[in-house]
Amino acid sequence: MIETLKTLCALSGVSSCEDHVRDYIRRRAEPRADGVRVDALGNLIVFKRGAKAAGNKLMLCAHMDEVGLIVKGVTDEGYLKFGCVGGIDRRVLLGKKVAVGEKAVPGVVGLKAIHLTKAEKRAKVPQLTDLYIDIGAMNREEALAQVELGDICTFAGDVVEFGDGMLKAKAIDDRVGCAVLVKLLEEKLPMDCTFVFTAMEEVGTRGAFGAAFSVTPEIALVLEGTTAADIPALEPERQVCWPGRGPVLSWMDGGTIYDRELFELLRELAEKNGLSWQMKHYVSGGTDARTVQRTRAGVRVAGISTAVRYLHAPSSVCSKSDAEQMLTLARLFVRAVAER
Repeated sequence: MIETLKTLCALSGVSSCEDHVRDYIRRRAEPRADGVRVDALGNLIVFKRGAKAAGNKLMLCAHMDEVGLIVKGVTDEGYLKFGCVGGIDRRVLLGKKVAVGEKAVPGVVGLKAIHLTKAEKRAKVPQLTDLYIDIGAMNREEALAQVELGDICTFAGDVVEFGDGMLKAKAIDDRVGCAVLVKLLEEKLPMDCTFVFTAMEEVGTRGAFGAAFSVTPEIALVLEGTTAADIPALEPERQVCWPGRGPVLSWMDGGTIYDRELFELLRELAEKNGLSWQMKHYVSGGTDARTVQRTRAGVRVAGISTAVRYLHAPSSVCSKSDAEQMLTLARLFVRAVAER
């Protein structure tokens, strides 16, 4: 499970450019699947038969894409001006390494030197218009020989295990959910399941709409990475959740009120099977569940998340045991639905 997660996090897959992630998952899925297709939005939809015929009753969902940057312009001096793809805190960008375009041209996010900046500017978070990507080009022509306008930029960084069972990598949101689904796909299933690896979640849960509309499930389990925010400066009630305390169950977030019966089922399964679990303490954010829930005549949705520190940053952090328990709880959920 963890090795799969590490491999997935190392791949580039900014929203709308999920090709490398999709290709890897497809290679893993095809030998075990009964049907594999890619729809017009880039979602990877995998059907696998189980011991019990159930058609499209249960859909398991995780998104492939990650946040990143996009090249919007090139200065005469050869610096790249950029915008954000997905929600990124500007404060985390300065000095970060990126890979630009399909050629993975190395670059670094820069800003005017502090000694050239007025005092009032130093006290404020830089605007995106103040930042640029330096790829080592000496002029505009040299830069355009390496990159093009519209090129996607992925954060560059190592995948590292550290501390007391922690993992540091980019894109843990939501490669952790993808890793869980890949491992489930490789197991014998108690019922038919449709696995959906969605595209463009970070820019408005776009892929999930088309996928859920075509799959038409009765029940959907959405697997996600969610903001931990467990820092000492925040009051406990605002810390959302904590890495190392088990999978996170949500009864409500900024886009979804989850099915109450399915929420209670997840909680009961965790407690009966000795799994650690925690409640999301802050109503915020949103997942593919908000789109899936509203598709066609409506879908009953449940969610399991992994607590992730520094979400949408070049380096995020999660607990390896949380990821493993997320897999266990998802497996138990599938079995429970199959018995209904």
